[in-house]
Amino acid sequence: MPFELFIGLRYLKAKRKSTFISLITLISVAGVALGVMALIIVLAVMTGFEEDLKDKILGTNAHIVVLKSSDGIEDYPRLTERLMGLKGVVAATPFIYSQVMLTTGKNVSGVVLRGIDTKSDAQVTNLHKAVVEGKLADLDRPAPLPLNSSEAPSPGVVIGKELAKNLNLFLGDTVNVVSPMGNITPLGMMPKMKRFRVVGIFNTGMYEYDSTLAYVGLDEAQAFLGMGKAVTGIQLKVEDVYKTGMLVRRINSEIGYPYFARDWMQMNKNILFALKTEKMVMFIILTLIVLVAAFGIASTLFMVVMEKTRDIAILKSMGATSRSVMRIFVFEGIIIGVLGTVIGVLSGLLVALNLEPIVNAVQRLTGFQLFSKDIYYLDHFPSLVIPSDVILISVTAVLISFVATLYPSWQASRMAPAEALRYE
Repeated sequence: MPFELFIGLRYLKAKRKSTFISLITLISVAGVALGVMALIIVLAVMTGFEEDLKDKILGTNAHIVVLKSSDGIEDYPRLTERLMGLKGVVAATPFIYSQVMLTTGKNVSGVVLRGIDTKSDAQVTNLHKAVVEGKLADLDRPAPLPLNSSEAPSPGVVIGKELAKNLNLFLGDTVNVVSPMGNITPLGMMPKMKRFRVVGIFNTGMYEYDSTLAYVGLDEAQAFLGMGKAVTGIQLKVEDVYKTGMLVRRINSEIGYPYFARDWMQMNKNILFALKTEKMVMFIILTLIVLVAAFGIASTLFMVVMEKTRDIAILKSMGATSRSVMRIFVFEGIIIGVLGTVIGVLSGLLVALNLEPIVNAVQRLTGFQLFSKDIYYLDHFPSLVIPSDVILISVTAVLISFVATLYPSWQASRMAPAEALRYE
C-alpha cells in the first residue's frame, strides 16, 4: 500500500479531539450516498415509464402506418402486397379509423372506432393478447343472443376496460354506436346509428387507450361508415422498431403521392420527447445533491489540513514531496466519495428493484394514493434499472468527489515546514 493511501486512511479515523471533523466526514458520506440513491431511483422510474409507454404504444398500435392524403385506400390488397415486398416489413393489416359516440341509456362517451381484420391484425399488434373477457375472433361472427330472443343478431364490438366501466357495460350487453357523418335528409344531416353487442373487453394497461378505443370487424366498419370496400390505411410491423425512420423514408420515396407513411415515433413524438427531456433535467437537478455533498468533502479536507499542519510539516521535513502530501488528502477525499457512492448504489438498487411493493405498502399504511392511473395513463408503477445509468451515476459521483479534493489538497501541498512549525 502506498504510504499516501495509508496516511489518508489513518486520517479518516477520528481522535477524541477531532470528533467534530469525523461527524462532518460522516455527513459528507451520507450526502454523496443520498444523491446517488436519489439519482438511481428517479432515473429507474423515468426509464420504467418510458419503456412501459413504448410497450403499450407498440402493443396497441403498429410500428408504421401508411395513409392516403385524401379519401380512403380502395385497392388496399395490391398496396399491402407491395408493402410486404419491402425489406424489413414483417406483417401488414388494413384498418379503419373514425370518431364516433357510444350510448347506453343515459351514458354517452366519445370514442375512436377502429375496424380491423382480426386474422392479420394479430400479426401486427398485441390487441388479441390484451383481451381479458370474450374473444377478439368473435368480431367476425354475429354476437350470440340470449335464449328465446326475438332480436336480430347484432355485430360485435370490443371495448376497453375503462370504457366499459364508464358506460356500465358488461360482456353481452348492447351499445349504440352513433356516427356524426350520417345520411343527408330533407331535414339536414342525420347521424347514423347502429346497435352492437359487446363481445370482448380488453385491458392494455394504458388508461388513455382503455377509455377511448372500440374495435369492430373491418366489414362492419365499412358498412356502417359507408366506405364501400375502402380502408383508412395499412398498419405495418417491422423487424427493428428503432429503425422505422429509414423505412418510412423508403416507403415515401417508392410508394409516393398520394400515399404517405408515419412511424410510431412521429405519432407519439410529443410524449417521447417529454419523457427524455424530463429524464435529462432530473439527472441535472439531482446531481446538485452530489455537488452539495462535494462541498462537504472540501470542507472536511480544509479542516483536516488545518488540524494536521504539524503532521504535514514533519512529513515534508522527512523528505515527503509536495505531490505526496497532495495525494494524501486526495486519497482521503476519494475514499469518502467512493464510500458514499457504494452505499448510495446499493441502497438505490434495493429501492428501485422493489419500488412497486414499497409504494403499495406506503399507500396501505397512509391511505394516500401516491400513484393515480387517471393521471399517468398506466396501471402500475414501473421501474427499470439500466446498468449504463448506474455506471454513469457512479462515475459522475466519484469524479465530483475527486474535483472537490483538488483545492484543499493543493493548499496542503504548498505548506512550508518552517512556517508550519513556527508556533509548535
